[in-house]
Formats: sequence, structure tokens, C-alpha cells
Amino acid sequence: MTLAELIAQARTALDTAITTRQTEQDALVAMRSDENLTEEAVRTQVAARDTADAEVTRRQTALDELLAEEAREAEIAALQARTTPAANRAPAYDQVAHVGQEERTYRPDQDRRGSNFERDVAAAFLGDYEARDRLARHMTEERVERGDQLERAAGTGAFSGLVVPQYLTDLYAPAAAARRPFADAIRGHDLPAQGMTVNLSRVTTTTSVDVQSAENAAVAEQDIDDTLMTINVQTNAGQQTLSRQAIERGAGVEPVVLDDLFRRYATTLDSKLLNQATNGLTNVATAVAYTDGTPTAAEFYPKILESLAGVEAALLDMASGENIAVMHSRRWYWMQNALSSTWPLISQPGIAAQMAGTNLATTYGSGVRGTLPNGTPVIVDNNIATNLGAGTNEDEVYLVDRNECHLWEDPSAPMYIRAEQPKAANLGVLMVVYGYFAYTHVRYAQARKIGGTGLVTPTFTGV
Repeated sequence: MTLAELIAQARTALDTAITTRQTEQDALVAMRSDENLTEEAVRTQVAARDTADAEVTRRQTALDELLAEEAREAEIAALQARTTPAANRAPAYDQVAHVGQEERTYRPDQDRRGSNFERDVAAAFLGDYEARDRLARHMTEERVERGDQLERAAGTGAFSGLVVPQYLTDLYAPAAAARRPFADAIRGHDLPAQGMTVNLSRVTTTTSVDVQSAENAAVAEQDIDDTLMTINVQTNAGQQTLSRQAIERGAGVEPVVLDDLFRRYATTLDSKLLNQATNGLTNVATAVAYTDGTPTAAEFYPKILESLAGVEAALLDMASGENIAVMHSRRWYWMQNALSSTWPLISQPGIAAQMAGTNLATTYGSGVRGTLPNGTPVIVDNNIATNLGAGTNEDEVYLVDRNECHLWEDPSAPMYIRAEQPKAANLGVLMVVYGYFAYTHVRYAQARKIGGTGLVTPTFTGV
């Protein structure tokens, strides 16, 4: 084993020792808040913490010794270079002309299956500093060659070193996912670092102001009061166990599985915001019925305005004015299919017409798809259910003030765990993706949903 490998191993051991020590310290802090605490339990935990402390010191000493040895070796090499006759010394790299291009860190001609990349991803998660350096170098190369694609990929910067080399993925066809259009459109917050609830104060009893009945008479008075609003923090998670054979003998299997886990994570989170029992948007929004055996887009549009009127009436001066309409893609295209007696109800890009709305021609999941005749932006989200109603063939359209739909997420989510030990006897590797989130649509009860027989599976007849 080389000196560099020994140093990398010592750094990994030190990282592990520090993590263990922090775990013991956290346990001690948590224990001290326990009302049933005993002195013996505290002494035991303090001893465990001190043992972990000693291990950190031992590992740090070992690493310092190796680093000192490395520095001494560098000094010897420099001394040797000074004492070697100039005639026998090769010219320095920066003193020789070079033509060409630096080789990529991961190359298809040397690593067709991408096993070197996969091994570095795994080693980096286990603390291998050299693997992290190679992945960082790879990310720099990716930004140079595919920077425009990486900038469009939401959250790529949070997974530095995990962008799969292009030659491994140019023919990869991931399973389609609805992803998170609604979650990305509403008001986001960083989830607090601790706790499993988010608590908000909501004023439910207001003060009172009225005209004074007579001079020196008592003026109106009512005591203000609030109600604590408690929002649960939820854990969104998924796992996949891969055989070592699949990872080591397959072509890019691990990155493909990781990508799919991230896609399912995003889809599930968005679906919960819309459909979850009790708190999902469909269960808290006030219903606006659209019942029609022969529905048309022209008849449907007034229901949208009715819903928006309800949103503003509920919010009054708290309305931000940033209302959005959230609908399934089948409903959006049904509205575009409709024609008025003279002009298209929804215009298309590049067509100069007296339009009543616009289609921005953006792709699914990329934000606002268009605007309705009154200027309300449209978010298309295929996590909206299409099996509602008596005939199990209806969808719903939601009208909300986007700033009053709140989503708290951990800034690092989703997080990734790669564990080999639990499945070692089966030659399995466990991959887990998880994250914490909390949400509410009812800080003010403002959301509206349009549903009914007028929103059955659409037929595209131009009306």
C-alpha cells in the first residue's frame, strides 16, 4: 500500500471516529433533557463519549504522523532533484510545449461500462478523498462540456460528483415520471434543522373597531387571540437493494437506479401535496361544481373566474395576486383544442390573433405552460388524479394563491445512503434515498377546486 493510500485510509478512519464521537455527544445532550435521568446513565454515556474522544485523538495523531512522513518524503525528493546533474534532469512540464487536450477523468475507451465512475461514487460516500477529487475533476469537465444541460437540471449542484458521464447515459431511457411541477410553483421554505413539527401562530379572534356611540363612552374592544397551527414533518423515502453482480458486472446500473429513486422521490412528494388524505390540496380546497353532460371550454372558463373570486374573497388584503391554475395535461390540451366563433380560445406561439389566452409552448415540468384569458398562469401537473367522481373518470382543476401554499424542505434533500454491510452476506448493496418535508395549504382557507361531470375524460371536438 502506498503512502498516499495510507493517508487516505487514515483520513477515512478519522472521519468515522469524529462521527462516532458526535453521535455519543448528541446522545449525552439528549439524555440530559430526560426527566427520568439517573446519575449512573449519565456516567455511562460520559464514559462512552470520552472513549470516542480518545479514539479521535488517536486517529488524528496517526494521520499527523503520516502527513509528516509525506512532507519529509517531498523534502527528500526536492533535495534529490537539486543534487541531480542538470544534464540528466528531464525538463519541467511547464517548460515544454504541449499541443492537444487533457484526457477526461472517465473515458469510454478505458472504462466502457463505467465501473471506475461507480466505484468512485461509492468510495466518496465512504470518505475516500482521492475518489472525491476525481469526481470533482469530472464535474468540472462536465460543466465545461455540458454546462448548459447541468444548469437546467434542478439541484445538480447539490450532488457534486454524481453527474453520470455522458457516454454512459446517451442511450439510457429512464422510466417516465410526473415529477413535481406543483411543488416547484408554490412558496418554498427551508425546513428547520430540528423537530418533527412546524408550528405557526394564526390569529383566529380579531380586535374590534367601531364608531364611538357618544363622547366619553367606551370604545369597542375585543381581545385578540391566536391558535397554534401544528404541521407534521414527514419522511419521504425509498430503497433498492442491488446485487454486487449487477453493480460490478452491469453497465452503469447503480447510477441508473439512483436516478430513478430521485425521480420517484420528486413524484411522490408532489403527489402528496395534491392528493394526501386530510391535508392534500384536493381535501382542503373548497369545491366549485361544474356539472355538464356536454362540457365545452367556453362553458368551463366562467368556473375558473368563480373560483378565483373565491380565492380573493378568502384572502382579502392578504392576497398576493400571484394566483395559479393547476390542471392535468389532458385538461390543458382540451382547453387549447377549443375554438370560439371567430378566434382560438388559446393562441399558439407565433400566431398573431385576437387571442383570449396564450400557450407559452414550454415543456412539461418546466414551469408556467401558458396563461388563461384573464392572465392567470397555468401549471400542468400529471400527479392530479383522473379517476375521480361517480364514473371514476374525472379530474380536478385547482385555483390557489401560490404564496399561500407552503412547502418546507430540507435544503439537502433528497439525501442518499449507500450501505454494504447490512446485505454483505447476500452480496447485496442497499441504496436509500430520503428527505424530510412539511406543507400546508390552509394557513388561510383560500384554495378552490373545480370538479364534476364537466371534467370527465375530454373529447377533442374543437369546443
